[in-house]
Amino acid sequence: MSTHAIPFLSLEHITVRYLDKTLFTGLDWHINAGEQWAITGPSGSGKSALLNTIAGKFNVINGNIHHHFSETYRQQHTITDPYFSYRDLLALVGHHHAFRNRSNTTTDFYYQQRFNSMDSSDAPTVREYLYGEAGGTPEQTPILDPLKIPALMDKELIKLSNGETRRVMIAKSLLKKPVLLMLDNPFSGLDVQTRKHFSDMVNRIIAGGTTVLLVTSPTEVPENITHVLTLDEGHITGKYTRDEYLKIPQPVTTQRWQVDEEKIRAIVKNTPSPYETIVRMEHIKVQYGEHLILDDVNWIVKPNEKWALLGHNGAGKSTLLSLINGDNPQAYAQELYLFDRKRGSGESIWDIKKKIGFVSPELHQYFQAGSSCLQVVVSGFFDIIGSNRQGTAEQQEHAAAWMDILDIATYANQAFKGVPESIQRLTLLARALVKEPPLLIFDEPCQGLDQQQKEHFKHVIDVLCGVMDLTLIFVTHYQEEIPAAVTNVLKLEKGRSI
Repeated sequence: MSTHAIPFLSLEHITVRYLDKTLFTGLDWHINAGEQWAITGPSGSGKSALLNTIAGKFNVINGNIHHHFSETYRQQHTITDPYFSYRDLLALVGHHHAFRNRSNTTTDFYYQQRFNSMDSSDAPTVREYLYGEAGGTPEQTPILDPLKIPALMDKELIKLSNGETRRVMIAKSLLKKPVLLMLDNPFSGLDVQTRKHFSDMVNRIIAGGTTVLLVTSPTEVPENITHVLTLDEGHITGKYTRDEYLKIPQPVTTQRWQVDEEKIRAIVKNTPSPYETIVRMEHIKVQYGEHLILDDVNWIVKPNEKWALLGHNGAGKSTLLSLINGDNPQAYAQELYLFDRKRGSGESIWDIKKKIGFVSPELHQYFQAGSSCLQVVVSGFFDIIGSNRQGTAEQQEHAAAWMDILDIATYANQAFKGVPESIQRLTLLARALVKEPPLLIFDEPCQGLDQQQKEHFKHVIDVLCGVMDLTLIFVTHYQEEIPAAVTNVLKLEKGRSI
């Protein structure tokens, strides 16, 4: 450390509690002005909790946090607001959006809303979200240049792709002109091209004078990051310069995951599929206004086939899935057959949902804060996202058996929103499996998992595919996440299958 280092942020022996959990004990970390830090470590190690602690969201019951940057700011600026605090100088961009509707009838978005044109128009546009009533343009705000916001200005928030949503959330934070910008896993759920673009963008934000703290995977540390902090189970395991960190060999997963095949055989019925085709699409075309989302897509999925659905952010994957899932009203105007029946020939959306198990990173936002992991799994019987129905004793027992198979039984009574992201993913997998549906759709199921957990998840899927008659559609941006059982690929590019 140089003798002229100017302190920016100090965490001195802090002990942190949230709800009834102690997250950190005696944690020490000092950041100097001009340093840019990445935080990395296994899933559940406390990375997001550390950002939330710095943002003032959790209780520091011992030790101190000194926001030196706030004191420096006060010395250089005249502050007239009596309520001004360090919080006004920082912005935290989390993993999940908290977008709200315009109307007061529903506060939050609901899952199918983006595909219903009437209801999606209740969602604010990007322009309204960023600039409010006063209006404004990205052209007047050069700080937003790296985000390429102008093209999105008149899009409804609900219709943004994963990568677009992330850009808009960062734009909103940058408009605060923060001295400290904290980004929680900004690269997850982005395709290769968009990840590179985001990395360049982070570099440009740093070059513009903002200090950045970034939670990321060990393999995605942008060039302008100067230091790396490693965490495990709430403890700091290392502080490195970026160069030192990149020289450390990444641990190789040697763990052999055990999934008890006999337990699976004991609870699955495994009746042969009564269907000739699970999905049949002929010349599918979906358009919103001028915007062509899917263009002449043909696809047949037969029982027991395992498919990967690939494509860049905004290629049309979510829209394609929404047609199969029963969430998109445009399905009725298409040559679309699900489970041997033409869509719109009298079956209800619930008839379709009953036959599909669905896992997606967005799903976890739609469950109520108090739901336990077991309640979330039981809700799989009812096909209602966020349902808190108790289920019968038999359903509860069956749900508990699946949690046992997936090795998450100890979390059954814990709050779903309070368990590590990896446990949430496996809970949603159990939720999808409880009714043994003819079709499983996994939309980026490994988002938020560390390397070991991804290996575990893949192993679980491969064992399930070996033991059960499963038809699978698996969506990911990372080649290495695709389970070995997957043998077919549909790739979309700008709405067309290639």
